[in-house]
Amino acid sequence: MKIKKGDKVIVITGKSRGQSGTITRVLPKENRVLIDGINMVKRHRRPSAKSRKGQIVDKPMPIHASNVALLDPKSGKPTRIRIIRKDGARQRIAAASGMELK
Repeated sequence: MKIKKGDKVIVITGKSRGQSGTITRVLPKENRVLIDGINMVKRHRRPSAKSRKGQIVDKPMPIHASNVALLDPKSGKPTRIRIIRKDGARQRIAAASGMELK
């Protein structure tokens, strides 16, 4: 996957279209990503016998990686990612501006 943890992305399709956030987790086997504060669902927690009370918790759910686009660090618009080899190491570059991504 070309998208990494910590990248700033925008959702380009689906119910969260137009929202942007930072990737908190990448699931490469499923080709999905978790984005902070996006695609939240409510989960009901049962009370435990010890101390925890029953409650409703907001939990982020994964989004397919093809439904997000990286935000260009220079312009702030969606861009594709190019990978080039420089000195034997892979470098990710924003296709729109040519800036190196970390």
